Amino acid sequence: MSDQKTFQLNTGARVHAVGYGCFQGAPGDADGALRNGMKVAFDAGYRHFDTAAFYENEEIVGAAIRDSGIKREDLFVTTKLWNDRHHEVEKAFDESLERLGCGYVDMYLLHWPQATHKGDNWSADDSIDYIETWKSLEKLLETRKDKVRAIGVSNFSVKTLPHLLENCKVTPAMNQVECHPYCQENQVLEMCKQRGIVMSAYTPLGQANSPVLADPDINEIAKEVNASPGQVVLSWNVQRGVVVLPKSTNPARARQNHELVQLSDAQMQRIQNISKDPKRVMRLCSTFDPKTRTSYGWSYERLGWTEPEPQV
Repeated sequence: MSDQKTFQLNTGARVHAVGYGCFQGAPGDADGALRNGMKVAFDAGYRHFDTAAFYENEEIVGAAIRDSGIKREDLFVTTKLWNDRHHEVEKAFDESLERLGCGYVDMYLLHWPQATHKGDNWSADDSIDYIETWKSLEKLLETRKDKVRAIGVSNFSVKTLPHLLENCKVTPAMNQVECHPYCQENQVLEMCKQRGIVMSAYTPLGQANSPVLADPDINEIAKEVNASPGQVVLSWNVQRGVVVLPKSTNPARARQNHELVQLSDAQMQRIQNISKDPKRVMRLCSTFDPKTRTSYGWSYERLGWTEPEPQV
């Protein structure tokens, strides 16, 4: 069935359950991959687009939106504050908005809890913490009232999210994390549901040559429901209440990714059971470095992200 499913945010707005991840192609889209991909996405029915200042393609995303001929109010656009701009949230937001040129941003996310020094993504800047940064995002809702519709976070864990919730005035509307059958983040999802936060999944299919799409359980279910392995993985996440952000410049695959299928309770449980297999529980996003156990200057422990552990 064609995906028009939406989830309601704690702001009252609705977001499409299947969005288009814009982290692809060369910086500035020198290879044209994103520009072509967005044309494919519009044709396939995508109306939710996820980008970030760090992706260096907000101008391309904005131009594609303006050229699409689709009404702005029918689209949902997310962008993010990068780690080296925690000290200047308003300026960073204004710059993103100018690059996008699409009038307003539906969701502005704090990309990571940690700040880094200018020009060095791997050097943590401990002169500011994410509570201070979040308060600056809250302020945007007043100073940029007509320009930002909702604020949220990304890469917040069962350690950092509760700390934020204890110290915020505005509850985040979204938490975007790596999430797929090999990294299910069930505890984070449960916490988000309890607090009315929509969880969204980046790398929902794993990265290039992902073992998820070759998984025997996923492939057997795909045969049972006459769908692609990717459709099964995305449908599993959406059925449990997670927004997914696949990315593909291949027209046929982009259309497939946008088409959800209905999985039975038994099929859902079979995928859930993957989380109990230590051989299949792993992070696939290259941002997390298993050798140093760090990501952008913070240790796994500080981030609150342990290596995914099998769920008993």
